[in-house]
Amino acid sequence: MTIRFATPADAAELLNIYAYYVENTAITFEWDVPSVEEFAQRIEKTKTFYPYIVAEDDGVIKGYAYASRFRVRKAYDWSVESSIYVHKDCRHQNVGSVLLAELERLLSLQGILNVNASITTSCDPNDKYVTNASRKFHEKHG
Repeated sequence: MTIRFATPADAAELLNIYAYYVENTAITFEWDVPSVEEFAQRIEKTKTFYPYIVAEDDGVIKGYAYASRFRVRKAYDWSVESSIYVHKDCRHQNVGSVLLAELERLLSLQGILNVNASITTSCDPNDKYVTNASRKFHEKHG
């Protein structure tokens, strides 16, 4: 597995990963899947300030991660929020852990001191993905 910086040309493949989470979970807080064009613009905008990376294996993207502004006030300039999305068929293959480690390494080079993760939980105790996987992943990584 290799890690590289995302480009707008990756938008369709990344959107394919993201669409699953929009349509099947509450993780994204989005109601509708954005267009490929909008997603490409998001990649470009994010890369202006923060890393946006992909994990791929034999040219196939398995997941992606990026950082975004955590809060507006000046004192939060050295804090970010991380977002990590792994292809639904590639979960439990260490993709998320590899992405998080590289994202944290790149952010430390920028002088970022705090990486925050917002975790969505479900009221449905049978919702194993949202309730357990995201929480356990972030607890594992502190």
